[in-house]
Amino acid sequence: MSRAIDTNVLVYARRAETAQHGQALSLLRTLAEGAEPWGLPWPCVYEFLRVVTHPRVFHPPTPLGSVLEDLRALQESPSVRMLRETDRHAEVMERVLHSTSVSGNLIHDAHIVALLLEHGFDEIVSADSDLRRFPGIRVTNPFGP
Repeated sequence: MSRAIDTNVLVYARRAETAQHGQALSLLRTLAEGAEPWGLPWPCVYEFLRVVTHPRVFHPPTPLGSVLEDLRALQESPSVRMLRETDRHAEVMERVLHSTSVSGNLIHDAHIVALLLEHGFDEIVSADSDLRRFPGIRVTNPFGP
């Protein structure tokens, strides 16, 4: 069983004013310093960059240099796997899309789920309940129900 981290965990860990900050930061530290493999999907990395540096989302926004330092530190973890598209991506993505009736903004979630499945991950740590609609992936919300 392998788990991956969703964007919201990264955002909460970075932004101290969020109610989930302490839990998210502790979770990331445990994963980064542990031996158990964990995944970080590239779409979540870019979404994290977009959210925390956006001046209409956080005031003040997080400086890009600080965010890139955070990401470098996570990527240096010997147990992290950066999840990207493989040669099987089109096949897996089509299967994910056909297994649900998602469209619009939920296509982004389908992309993340396809990456997890491609790399053999069966769990995502996230506060995003939309991910629960995808079969084959368990969603664990460490911040509440």
